[in-house]
Amino acid sequence: MSDESSETSGHNRELDALRDGLSRPLREIAAKYFYDDRGSALFERITELREYYPTRTEISILERDAREIMADARAGHLVELGSGAGRKIRLLLDRWEARDEGGRCTMLDVNQSFLDQSIEALARAYPRCAFDGVVGDFTTDLDRIAPSSAPRLTVFFAGTIGNLYPHERLAFFRSIAASMRPEDSLLVGVDLVKDTARLESAYNDSEGVTAEFNLNALRVLNARFDADFDESAFEHRAFFDRAQSWIEMRLRATRATSALVRATGQRVELSAGDEIRTEISCKFTADSLRNDLASAGLALRAWRTDPRHDFALAHIWSAP
Repeated sequence: MSDESSETSGHNRELDALRDGLSRPLREIAAKYFYDDRGSALFERITELREYYPTRTEISILERDAREIMADARAGHLVELGSGAGRKIRLLLDRWEARDEGGRCTMLDVNQSFLDQSIEALARAYPRCAFDGVVGDFTTDLDRIAPSSAPRLTVFFAGTIGNLYPHERLAFFRSIAASMRPEDSLLVGVDLVKDTARLESAYNDSEGVTAEFNLNALRVLNARFDADFDESAFEHRAFFDRAQSWIEMRLRATRATSALVRATGQRVELSAGDEIRTEISCKFTADSLRNDLASAGLALRAWRTDPRHDFALAHIWSAP
């Protein structure tokens, strides 16, 4: 299949998925639609908020354990999925620098401009390393990452694995497992089950930045799919569903509103109180993650967490 026909096929799948999500009783869109340049910048602001503990906690674990992680992985090729601003990967690259060696680093992200900026900054900071980028979705584009002869460490930070539904998470782990050699490994950041009030405050910050981030999904839909959602007709909502062990983010219509999505040829009619689900964020225990991994032929070899057990880095290998 040519690159052009492959791109067309991918676009058609995206339109089908959007059309299907907006046709459900509880309408739903993919979390990737938070991200344009504005959305990426808003998320960077979220990571600095007082209520949002995951980023600073994950960084603290990396600062403490990066040396041991890299020693265990023995990686000559780092792959970061959903790279964003590329801050955390530096803590692993520093270990190469400390040993006066380099390697290859591939970064995959949906946002071209953030990816370009990250690669440019990292290439300046780590001249011994070779950097390349892939603009894509980690659920569909893993096969676009070129193979390497060196042991590979794939890193998936920020608890983003929690944005996948259980069946999607299993498919992701199986896709990773299929590409892993015995010497390759996977490092995944996972947010942990904890007090409901603390979880919910992380997604309902007092400055309203998360609300802006959530509403930005409508701007992205309008720009990418020639839609006309009225952002002023919606409000942010986030809550913890303990039965599912996940946070849900939704956009609730504050009044009757309608939008035409020209790219999919559908009109979306909402009454006051109707909602669009924009994200789930699953929360884990070590045992729940082990069960997921075992179903995909993977094994948890190391579990690194912080003193409060808010967040963990799971180092994963092929099951023996």
